[in-house]
Amino acid sequence: MGAGGPSGHIEPVRHSGWSVSLIPAVLVSASAFFLFAVEWRPVGYLAMALGIGLCTWLDRVLLRDLLLICVGLIIVSTISVRADVSWSNVVLMGTVLSLAVAVPYLLSRFGYGDHTIRFRWLSGEPWAKWMWGYLIAVPVIGWLVLPAYFVRSGTYLNWPPLADGGEVARFLVGVNFVGSWDEFFFICTIFVLFARHFRFGVANVLQAVIFVSFLWELGYQSWGPFLTAPFAMLQAFLFMKSRSLLYVLCVHLLFDVVVFLSIVHARYPEALPIFWY
Repeated sequence: MGAGGPSGHIEPVRHSGWSVSLIPAVLVSASAFFLFAVEWRPVGYLAMALGIGLCTWLDRVLLRDLLLICVGLIIVSTISVRADVSWSNVVLMGTVLSLAVAVPYLLSRFGYGDHTIRFRWLSGEPWAKWMWGYLIAVPVIGWLVLPAYFVRSGTYLNWPPLADGGEVARFLVGVNFVGSWDEFFFICTIFVLFARHFRFGVANVLQAVIFVSFLWELGYQSWGPFLTAPFAMLQAFLFMKSRSLLYVLCVHLLFDVVVFLSIVHARYPEALPIFWY
């Protein structure tokens, strides 16, 4: 199963089984672990450079798309993505993350003349019953799981103290912005670029490593990857099944509403006593 082409059809992948092309792809994916999860930027750039160097020798077609992924990762790595709701950081992070989506898209569309990176809102088909059912289930699952995670692990402390209404408002905007950006960058850009070369399961793992590494630096630490890894992989699956950016955005933002409420509750449990855990 490959990424959708300009007309929305599914293109066959280039490597349906084991291929040496996986080596540079894995190196580029693993670079995110060093860039974001452990914040060893030089090691991350080295892994990325090794991946690109090997790809130049092994697979020139894959090289084009790995370069786009690397450009996006390098742009994101120029700042810390740790949660911070100060006005200066809101502007800085918003600008950098927007560029991380825009630059690979523009290079692909106008540099390569390629349409793989597309932000297709709807597939043209009605959403199936199971899709509506999952939309209802998402906030329920979040209500059951997220407060226990944030409070019992103490990871809510990775987010700002939310000292006043202004910080709470900026936090709400930031949660929704980053949640939306996740789908534009990790799914519509990174995943679809990997998916045109490798079968779905491989492409999904490659993007999930990058997704989860970013979320770790953002604050989803402790046993957070046990939540974020399945979520990242499920979002790619839903995107391929629905062929709708709008659908995966709805799923993500419904989940993130509960993230927001859970963190506010963790800070001020008496003000928001709506969770049981």
